[in-house]
Amino acid sequence: MSCGVFDVRERTENPEHASVDDVVELVFERAQHPREDHQDGNLDELMATVVDRYGTGPVRTVIHRVLVDGTPFRTATHTLEMSNTDGVRIGTTAGQFLDELNTQGDG
Repeated sequence: MSCGVFDVRERTENPEHASVDDVVELVFERAQHPREDHQDGNLDELMATVVDRYGTGPVRTVIHRVLVDGTPFRTATHTLEMSNTDGVRIGTTAGQFLDELNTQGDG
């Protein structure tokens, strides 16, 4: 699965776009405190499982590779002893959370 190009500050150099650190922080916050009764609460729970399984370092690396480097989701796990499927999960969630942060900045 290809991830395309994301509107993340490190790529666009636009200060109004969320940074990769903003996305990582939100992923970890929601992994620690999943939203209940929210349409995307399943993503929070999924990230809680992934963070528990691999730790914060590898998850942070995958998010950076996907959002900043433009690495495809499955390839972003290379050298991390992580399931390619979990790379897809992390990349999909990070992209969703980035869009959410960027939309909040527009309002």
